[in-house]
Amino acid sequence: MWRLTCVSLALLLCVQVCGQAPLNTRIVGGVDASEGSWPWQVSLHSSNFGGHFCGGSLINSEWVLTAAHCLPDASSLRVYLGRRTQQGVNANEISRNVTTIIVHTSYDRNTNNNDIALLRLSSAVTFNNYIRPVCLAAQNSVFPSGTSSWITGWGDVQSGVSLPDPRTLQETIVPVVDNVQCNTLLGSGSVTSNMMCAGLMEGGKDTCQGDSGGPMVSKQCSVWVQSGITSWGYGCADPNAPGVYTRVSQYQSWITNNIGQNLPGFVTFSPTSTCQSVSPTSTTSPTTTKTTTTPKTSTTLRTATTTLSPKQASNSCQGRCGERSDFRNRCNCNHRCLINCCWDYKKLCSKSKYTHKQVFIVLFSNSDFFFLV
Repeated sequence: MWRLTCVSLALLLCVQVCGQAPLNTRIVGGVDASEGSWPWQVSLHSSNFGGHFCGGSLINSEWVLTAAHCLPDASSLRVYLGRRTQQGVNANEISRNVTTIIVHTSYDRNTNNNDIALLRLSSAVTFNNYIRPVCLAAQNSVFPSGTSSWITGWGDVQSGVSLPDPRTLQETIVPVVDNVQCNTLLGSGSVTSNMMCAGLMEGGKDTCQGDSGGPMVSKQCSVWVQSGITSWGYGCADPNAPGVYTRVSQYQSWITNNIGQNLPGFVTFSPTSTCQSVSPTSTTSPTTTKTTTTPKTSTTLRTATTTLSPKQASNSCQGRCGERSDFRNRCNCNHRCLINCCWDYKKLCSKSKYTHKQVFIVLFSNSDFFFLV
């Protein structure tokens, strides 16, 4: 059972606001989300990328949670809240600049471990049916294999294929895949305890380029709890290749220490929880109103979970020589790829015209991150 906790003055009224989506009646493989279905979903824009490049989640009136890999080359950040489409009019939308960026000091861009960051908005937002914070998974949360998880974003609908205009927010549901099985599928040791996986064995639903930083959420009774942050994966929605997400419950102390006050709501998610007398576990609620470890900086939805031999695993790499190489798929036919590449990539792509004729801008001269133009 959840207990409401206020870490503030005794006279402060703890307002239960996180994890509520009054208008929610329910990415590769996704469908259009209805207006207000995911009121914590934000769209990150940067002048460096000409618009939307990553997602994020509102966690209180002033802070947004996202992925660390979204931020190294982002400048002039603008956060859009209450947005449904990337084109046209969004009547319920507001936007804010970013005054503070906090990237986890132990973030490793080679392994994507600790892929988490916080953004402080230029001014607090007022909550309504279209803009609300999500609850965060507390440190003792348990998300067993098969836990239903919703993923959302404006990313690609398949590798290299952008979401069609007007680019409406996409949603889909995938099950959690336990870390042991996910390591078997993606490579021993590639999925750390700070990560979690979700996807369908047969593929077809997943996050993809442009979805990075966005939330993965599960519903416990009447409250939505963020379990993961879209981080990396092999391809998009391929069979036997679950998406990998930063495990939010590992970072309760880190988030609390960095925000300091007006803390987000933390909920202990457990499959054994009952729904009697349940209330969101807010530590303090706001008082105002993958053919490589490929960070998912743009959306598609996946599905996978089976033990594969190297030879079987190679099937998920076939036909990818023409894919774009970017933050998420940075090793596709890229001779500089150093880690976690599909074992047969060199074999399949060694004579491909794409190997030498794709044009890249090097974003980080001492790394293997590239952006295709």
